[in-house]
Amino acid sequence: MEKRWVVYLLECADGTFYAGSTTDIARRLTEHNSSPKGAKYTKARRPVVLRYKKAFASRSLAQKHEAAVKKLKRAGKQELFSKR
Repeated sequence: MEKRWVVYLLECADGTFYAGSTTDIARRLTEHNSSPKGAKYTKARRPVVLRYKKAFASRSLAQKHEAAVKKLKRAGKQELFSKR
């Protein structure tokens, strides 16, 4: 069975955003909120809330989308999750 890659956007407690990709969004969200395995950026900004996610068939496609999300200005990131 092929893994599905998910690009996600988190909103941190301080109002900033964090984008990433994973094959297990539930595990990764738990890590960001309570595990030492969470990203260094989110550890200091807990709790984080999942605001956006999009699935991809390959890691390559997911990473390209993640890079595009990271390049968006704040308003563009907000637009991603306000449309859903």
